Amino acid sequence: MSGPNDAAVLVLSDGTVYEGTAFGAPVEGAGEVVFHTGMTGYQEILTDPSYAGQIVCMTYPEIGNTGCNPDDDESRGVFLRGFVVRDHVDFPSSWRSRESLQTFLARHRVAGISGVDTRALVRRLRSAGAMNGIVAQAPFDLEALRRRAAALPSMAGLNLVDDVTCKTRYEWSEGTAWTLSAPVQGKRYRAVAYDYGIKRNILRELVNAGFDVTVVPADTPAKTVLALEPDGVFLSNGPGDPAAVTYAVPIVRELVAARIPIFGICLGHQILGLALGGTTRKLRFGHHGANQPARDEQSRRVMIASENHGFAVDAGALAEAEDVEITHVNLNDGTVEGLRHRRLPLFSVQYHPEASPGPHDTAYLFRRFRELVESTHA
Repeated sequence: MSGPNDAAVLVLSDGTVYEGTAFGAPVEGAGEVVFHTGMTGYQEILTDPSYAGQIVCMTYPEIGNTGCNPDDDESRGVFLRGFVVRDHVDFPSSWRSRESLQTFLARHRVAGISGVDTRALVRRLRSAGAMNGIVAQAPFDLEALRRRAAALPSMAGLNLVDDVTCKTRYEWSEGTAWTLSAPVQGKRYRAVAYDYGIKRNILRELVNAGFDVTVVPADTPAKTVLALEPDGVFLSNGPGDPAAVTYAVPIVRELVAARIPIFGICLGHQILGLALGGTTRKLRFGHHGANQPARDEQSRRVMIASENHGFAVDAGALAEAEDVEITHVNLNDGTVEGLRHRRLPLFSVQYHPEASPGPHDTAYLFRRFRELVESTHA
C-alpha cells in the first residue's frame, strides 16, 4: 500500500501528467481540476462543500504551515476529491494547530500530491480551461489513468448538492466573538437557510446579524418553509451546476411569489437568478480565490471578494428578466456578481461576504439582509 512520500501523479483529461510526491490518504481522487489563488485559508477551502467533486490546486507555494484545528472547519467534512500543492509543510507552527495537514487529509480520506509545478498547471488550466483529472499514488498505470480521466463526466449537468446538503432540519445559534461586525442588539428575527452546501461562518454571521437560524435540506418544499413563519429566507453556497438542481428553482419561485425577503450567496445567487427567469453558463476556469474585484454598479465602489464558483448567471438573459437589476459586476471578466429585484424584497451576490479568513470588504451584506427584513415589518 502506498503512503506519504511515495511517488504520485496528477493526470489531466487531455493526457498531461504532473509528477510529484504523495501525501494525505493513500487513495485515488478524481474530479474537475481547478486552481485557488488564496495565500491563506487552506483548511476553509478543504472543508467548503462548494468544492465537492473537484481537485484543488493551490497557487501559493507553501501549504500546511499553520496546521489544522477544529475551529476553522467550515462544514462537517471534506468533499473535494484531491489537493495539489507545490510545497507541503508537515511541521506546522501555530499555537492554534491541533494536527498537521498530512494527518487532517489522511483522517478525511483525501489524496494529496506535492512537488507539482503548480505554475505550469495553472497556465494550462487558464489556457485550456478547467478539465477533469485524477490524483493517483504509486503503483499506477499511466495509460489507464489517461483513459479514465478522459472519460470522467463534465461538471456541467452535475447535481452535487444532494451529496452535501443536510439530511434533516436543525437549529443554529452559534455566533462568534470575532464577528466581522459587532453583533446586532434588539429584536431577533427568524431566518430559514436552505443548505445547498452551507458554510458555518455564513450561519455565524446570520446569528450575529440578529437572526435565529433554522437550516433545512435543499429539497425542502416552499410550503414547509413558509409554515415555519420565517421573517427571511437565505439561499446558501454549494457545488456543481445550478441548472442541474432542478427541484430548487420551482421552490425558490414559490418563495419569491410569497414576497418573503430572500438573500442568496454563490449557488444560491445562481438559483435565484434562474428562478427570476435568467440562465446560467459554465465559466472557462471559474473564480476560485480571495482577490476577485467586484464593482457596485450604483456607488461604483470596487470591493475585493472571496469567490468559489465555476458557473455564472448570464447577464444577457438576466437583462430581459422583468424588474431584475444587476447590482455588481466582476471587473476581470464582466460576469454578474450581484442582483436585486426592483419591487420585491430580494437580492443576491456571487461572492462570499462571510469569507474566512477574508477579505471582509462585503461583510455588511448580512446587515443589509436584516434591514431588508426590518423594512417588511415596518
